[in-house]
Amino acid sequence: MEETPLSSSPLQQPTPKKPKMSSSTTTDDDDDDTTTTTTTKPIRYKRRKVAIFFAYCGVGYQGMQKNPGAKTIEGDLEEALYLSGAVPETDNGYPKRYDFARSARTDKGVSAVGQVVSGRFYVDPPGFVDRLNGNLVDRIRVFGYKRVTAGFNAKKFCDRRRYVYLLPVFALDGSVHRDRESVMASSGSDRELVKCVECSERGRKVVGVMGKRGWSEPKDGMDENVSRDDDAKVVGTEREVKMDVSDGNDAGVDGNGMSVGILVGGSEIENSFNIDEDLVSGFPSDSSGNVETMVEGTKQAVTREAGNVGYLHVYGCDVGNLGSDERSAVVSEGTNKWEMSRRVTDVEKTMKKSEFMYGEKEKERFNRILKRYEGTHNFHNFTTRTKAEDPSARRYIVSFDASTVITVEGIDFVKCEVVGQSFMLHQIRKMIGLAVAIMRNCAPVSIFDSIYEQDVNINVPTAPEVGLHLDECLFTSYNNKWKDSHEELSMNDYAKEAEEFKIKHIYSHIANTEHNEGAVAVWLHSLNHRNYPDLRSSGNGVPIEYKTDEVCNLS
Repeated sequence: MEETPLSSSPLQQPTPKKPKMSSSTTTDDDDDDTTTTTTTKPIRYKRRKVAIFFAYCGVGYQGMQKNPGAKTIEGDLEEALYLSGAVPETDNGYPKRYDFARSARTDKGVSAVGQVVSGRFYVDPPGFVDRLNGNLVDRIRVFGYKRVTAGFNAKKFCDRRRYVYLLPVFALDGSVHRDRESVMASSGSDRELVKCVECSERGRKVVGVMGKRGWSEPKDGMDENVSRDDDAKVVGTEREVKMDVSDGNDAGVDGNGMSVGILVGGSEIENSFNIDEDLVSGFPSDSSGNVETMVEGTKQAVTREAGNVGYLHVYGCDVGNLGSDERSAVVSEGTNKWEMSRRVTDVEKTMKKSEFMYGEKEKERFNRILKRYEGTHNFHNFTTRTKAEDPSARRYIVSFDASTVITVEGIDFVKCEVVGQSFMLHQIRKMIGLAVAIMRNCAPVSIFDSIYEQDVNINVPTAPEVGLHLDECLFTSYNNKWKDSHEELSMNDYAKEAEEFKIKHIYSHIANTEHNEGAVAVWLHSLNHRNYPDLRSSGNGVPIEYKTDEVCNLS
């Protein structure tokens, strides 16, 4: 058998694999050596779950919570978070995507020092707080942030909130800033009250805080079908009212140069002649209470069942010792105004200055009133949107104290601190309003016996929002549970910055508003039974019989 000869050709080597192209390897045509370089990759930051501590002055804002079409704190904060790189463009305007939550919702005009929000944000690289503040106005200031657990929620994990209301000390003095009816009724008594000089509203109803329900008793000698409005109205063409006195001052215009109304026979006339304010001024009246006035050359009789009162009020002072000649009024027609001549002497002698002080006795009494809020109660009468049968109307107040007095720009304020689990709309302001009403003897302390009952409806006064601010949000349970692995959530690390912001922006604003606008002083004029008839009733139209000094006995 013939064998096949073996091939004498050499073994063929396998074809080498083609090397893969690498972006990290470059070849130099002039050199056989291979040089390897590494390209720097961009740093990718991770989102962190954090709690942000910040403060703000609420003036000019419609509250904390974002509301379409309204300027809110939350709206400005979300925009700053986006501009600072904490929120990507795809999530901008969708806070649920980054787990945004707030610890407290403050109302319109209410400020905060210890507000807290939480979410998943890009806080790196360093300098996040500075970047955030750079995109915020001075009235909103971020203090810092702290890492929290992945499931943290600023609203759900906040177990208590502390609010502070700065209440002017004079608000607790029942003899100042009284309504017109009380001043007139006290004339000639041993406790005569004096009209306010500095208040612009002169006891007129304040829009937004007046009661809409309640009852009122008909006045003696007045038909029930007759309007109970104490302001007679004179109808005529637009005129300016001006009063001239012997010393050259215009008693018919206030310190702001605004024309005012006329008091005729103890009753005030509010006319349509470009009059914006109530005047503390007067006309004499005869026994029938008739007054002749000139309007466009035509005599119009303004009749009022005022009796023979005849008090003359100028700049808030009762001048009842003038002679008949001095009290005579001459009303003459002018081209564009009325001239009413008066001769008033020693007006300053009738001015009275309150000697009220927030001493130990007053402090003890006011704190006993505030203690009536502590505990769990149905606060349906202290809000406007929650019904009595709603379980959410039951709230728990931990403490309510008013032991500290501070002075800001010459005004003494009582620092009212309230701590609670949560609060409803206007709840704190109404709690302050009722406490002030009791201190000023406008309501009995026995009102607490019925105000928490579900079937009792009482219209409670609402104190101005300017004095209220959120002081701190407390996370006691969270801190106890995670104290070994996470930072404590509190304002302790930012106490100095918070105090500086409070004094510069919040306290100064409260004092300036009281100086310039008299927010609390004007509100006190509305604190009477005409505007709040429920304060002297059980809430169902049944009058409560109590003595004037009943509120002094709180035991």
